[in-house]
Amino acid sequence: MQSRIALVPDPHGPGGRLQRLGEQGAALGPVLPAADLAAAVGELEAAEQPRWVWATADSAYAPLLPRLPRRLGRCHDLRLVESLLLAHDGQWGAARSLGAAWARLRGLPVPADLGEAATEAQDSLFAPDRLQLPPGTDPLAAVVAVHAEQQRRLAAIEGEPERARLRLLVAAESAGALTAVEIAADGLPWRAEVHDAMLTELLGPRPHVPGTQPARLAELSVRLQQALGGRPFNPDSHAQVLKAFADQGIRLGSTRTWELRTVDHPAAELMIRYKELSRIHAAHGWAWQDAWARGGRFRPEYVVGGVVSGRWASRGGGALQIPRLLRRAVLADPGWRLVVADAAQLEPRVLAALSQDAALARSAAGGDLYQALAATAFQGDRGKAKLGLLGAMYGQTSGDIGPLLATLRQRYPTAMGYLEAAARTGEEGGIVRSRLGRTCPPPSDAWLDLTEGSGDGEQGPRSARARGRFTRNFVIQASASDWALALLAALRRRLAGLPGRPHLVFFQHDEVLVHTPAELADQVVAAVTESATEATTLVFGPTPVQFPMSTAVVECYADAK
Repeated sequence: MQSRIALVPDPHGPGGRLQRLGEQGAALGPVLPAADLAAAVGELEAAEQPRWVWATADSAYAPLLPRLPRRLGRCHDLRLVESLLLAHDGQWGAARSLGAAWARLRGLPVPADLGEAATEAQDSLFAPDRLQLPPGTDPLAAVVAVHAEQQRRLAAIEGEPERARLRLLVAAESAGALTAVEIAADGLPWRAEVHDAMLTELLGPRPHVPGTQPARLAELSVRLQQALGGRPFNPDSHAQVLKAFADQGIRLGSTRTWELRTVDHPAAELMIRYKELSRIHAAHGWAWQDAWARGGRFRPEYVVGGVVSGRWASRGGGALQIPRLLRRAVLADPGWRLVVADAAQLEPRVLAALSQDAALARSAAGGDLYQALAATAFQGDRGKAKLGLLGAMYGQTSGDIGPLLATLRQRYPTAMGYLEAAARTGEEGGIVRSRLGRTCPPPSDAWLDLTEGSGDGEQGPRSARARGRFTRNFVIQASASDWALALLAALRRRLAGLPGRPHLVFFQHDEVLVHTPAELADQVVAAVTESATEATTLVFGPTPVQFPMSTAVVECYADAK
């Protein structure tokens, strides 16, 4: 049986304290002080490979990582686990910090969680405050007690399949915390000179005065004003742009690109171009480079489980999307390569595995799922197959999609029935869960008021249908997140077993990037494939559904697709 060890770093120095734990969380033996916590943890990891128990990976693993002789294999992240258990127990959204869990355990007033940005802004000297513990509370004692309570709650879940799946989710979510800390520490290779050249080409030279518009944006702003009558207006102001177009007799409902493309006026194309360049300047311009891409690395700061579906969020820096245009700046180090891998058509395959629809599983057993679907149900029209299946998963019924949905119900009744059952649960105010047990938010009081008769006209039925669309998609998207977490954990473990330290440097939803010595690239590709197979078996059990990974070995991220 794997050992468990709780740890709490000393916020004022390199030391800390350790406590051995039993499987159910009981303290075993005395507290072990360590003058050099990183050295002690490194020795124990090498000897035992325990599961480390801490308040959060940000507060415990991140400060240790630069001094550890090796990366840690497993952990139990109390904050992430508390969030999963609270939602499972019907307390979705309750405070989840160590201090909040400790307060609930002791019958004390529960402190509100700090926001993610506020938590990260705290100086390391105030680490106990970040944990939200009452003054004078022993952080290690709180970690031990909260962990034991979480183990008790996990053991109390009814039904062995559900209990085992949630334990797997706990392990995968905690492994995600390790991965996020390591990605931030290693960083994605980023060539500032390439980025700067692209920005200069697109926007003109970098302004000498901070806050000044680049030359290309200033020029477009003047051309826009001239095209719309010459009166000055701010092209970054939604209201002023609509008024400027209206003054020329052009009524717009918004400044969205798709709507501007319908306008037959030279200002429309100018506005589209201005929006594109302004977005690059604001989101990934020189100020972004100064803040996020120092020292030749972009260091994403992820928030594991930051979205209700289990997808990751970020604390800024555009960590969840690098525009295709800027991927030219992502270049492997000399002698290294980037292995870029993403799951092909992940959510439709998740539907096939969840619903156990034999016909849909056959379509998902090969390469292009949409093409296979088209061949069996849509006379070879891949576009209709994709539109229909995505519409079914997202609850779209308007336009020309009705006949496509009817075809899907006829050909794949089990899969469509699975989605419609999830939608009905949502419409009736119920909750749904992912494959591993992540729980969706319950309906709000305002929603209940509308749907229980106090709303007027169509508001109640409309709100019920909207929630049905949410729960219909939640079971798919959250289960896809389950699979992606399992993939990450399996891949991280395999990479640790290779020489030369290939390592994950980026993750977004269903795509991973590994930075690897060039001679190990083929082994990394094999590790990705094996990890996808392992994740499928762990999450869905025996299933004929395949989850293929599209992989590319490149020097530059832009060359991957």
